[in-house]
Amino acid sequence: QVQLVESGGGLVQAGGSLRLSCVASGRTFNRYTMGWFRQAPGKEREFVGAISYIGSSISYSDSVKGRFTISRDNAKNTGYLQMNSLKPEDTAVYYCASNRVLGDEGYDYEYWGQGTQVTVSS
Repeated sequence: QVQLVESGGGLVQAGGSLRLSCVASGRTFNRYTMGWFRQAPGKEREFVGAISYIGSSISYSDSVKGRFTISRDNAKNTGYLQMNSLKPEDTAVYYCASNRVLGDEGYDYEYWGQGTQVTVSS
């Protein structure tokens, strides 16, 4: 069992930056992948990106590629989503998720955090 807790969301102006953190419980964090998703009001959940067990493989959606960076620190059981050049359309609740497989669909992940709100003002 893995429990995930996100933090770092907030209100930022367009062009600004935020860094989200996702802390995982358990001692086997380095055996789990981590994905990031977001859901805006009235829209379906959207894949943002994902990182493999030791960070050797990272993928991003086209909508965030070049602006967002995913990383992880297995010694701290923590994953990160660095978001730069934020746009109003990035406004959403952001979720981290984890499982033993790397994928870009919600059903690829078994464990989910509670979400953190990111609001980008224009």
